[in-house]
Amino acid sequence: MPGDVKRRSAKTGLPPGSLIHIGEQHSATTRITLCVYDDTGFQEREVETLEGVAVPAGEAVTWIHIDGLHEVRHLEQLGKAFGLHPLTLEDILNTEQRPKSEDHGEYHYIVLKVFHQDAGGALIPEQVSIVFGRTWLVSLREREGRLFEPIRERLRVEKGRLRKGGTDHLAHALIDVIVDSYFTVLDRIGERIEGLETALIGRPSPTTLRSIQTLKREMLLLRKSAWPLRELLGNLDRSESPLIHGQSALYFRDITDHAVQVIDTIETYREMLSGMLDIYLSSLSNRLNEVMKVLTVIATLFMPLTFLAGVYGMNFRYMPELEWRWGYFALWGVMLAVACGMLIVFRRKKWL
Repeated sequence: MPGDVKRRSAKTGLPPGSLIHIGEQHSATTRITLCVYDDTGFQEREVETLEGVAVPAGEAVTWIHIDGLHEVRHLEQLGKAFGLHPLTLEDILNTEQRPKSEDHGEYHYIVLKVFHQDAGGALIPEQVSIVFGRTWLVSLREREGRLFEPIRERLRVEKGRLRKGGTDHLAHALIDVIVDSYFTVLDRIGERIEGLETALIGRPSPTTLRSIQTLKREMLLLRKSAWPLRELLGNLDRSESPLIHGQSALYFRDITDHAVQVIDTIETYREMLSGMLDIYLSSLSNRLNEVMKVLTVIATLFMPLTFLAGVYGMNFRYMPELEWRWGYFALWGVMLAVACGMLIVFRRKKWL
C-alpha cells in the first residue's frame, strides 16, 4: 500500500492499542533529537534509535523530539522506556486525532494541530503530539521541520525561566509556538481575503468564486482545530496534576487568551467570506440585470419600428402611401422620430 494512503481500514477488527501508523509518510527515515538540559548546561545530539533510553534520573530535563511517525518500532521503544499506555501510542500513530489533553497520572498526553501552506497557499494540517512526565518530555511530528527550532535556540543560549523550569515550562513553550503559528497562517489568509475583496469590487469571475469556496473550506478546517484547542488549554490551566505547577498554569492561561483571539479571527473571516459570497452572487445578478435592461430597451425601441415596417410590408394593391414619391423617406423619418422620442422618454424616466 502506498505510504501516502491513510490506512484507516487496516485497523478493522484489531484490538485496542494495536500500533499501526495511520497517516502520510513524509520522509524515508525517522529523525530523533535528544536534548538534556538544566540551569547549568545544555546538551544536544541525534540518535538513531530509542533502544536503551530510560526515565532519566536527577532533576535535568530530557527532551526527545521525533520527526516522522511511520516507523512503529520507535514508538514501541518509546512506550517501553517511559511506560506509555498502548492507547496513548495508538493515538500518536493515528494522525486524525482532534486536539485533546489527557492526564495519565505519571504523564500528560497532548495532541495539537499545526498548519502549513504549500506554494499555492493551500493549508496542510499536521498532528503534533506532546507527552511529558516529571523530568522528561517527548514531542512527535509527522514531518521534519523547523517549528521548534526557536525553542532549541533559547535553550542553547539562555539561562532563564525555560532552562530553570521543568517539563511543564517546556510543554508551555512548545504549545505557545504552535498557537502563534496560527496567527501567521491567519495573516496570510487575511491578505488573500483582501485580494478577493478587490476582485469583487472590480469584475468577479468564476475563479473568484472558487477562491472564496477554497477559503471557506480552509477556515472550517482551522475552526475544527481551534475550538478543541481552546478547551485543551482551559483544561491545562485548571489542571490539578502535580506535573503542572501553579506558575505554569498562569502561562497556560495566557496561551488560552491567544487561542481565543485565534478563534475570534477565524469567526470574523468566516463571516467575511460568507458576506463575500453574497456579494459575488449579488454582483452576478446586477450584471445580469444590466444586460437584461439593455436588451429590453433595444426590444422596446424596435417594437413600433417593426410595426411600421410590417404595415408597409403588406402586399395590398391599394395603399395610398405606396404611390407617394417621398413615401419611403417619410417612413424613415417617422421611424427615426419615434425611436428618438422613445429614447428621450427613457432618459427622462432614468431608465437609461
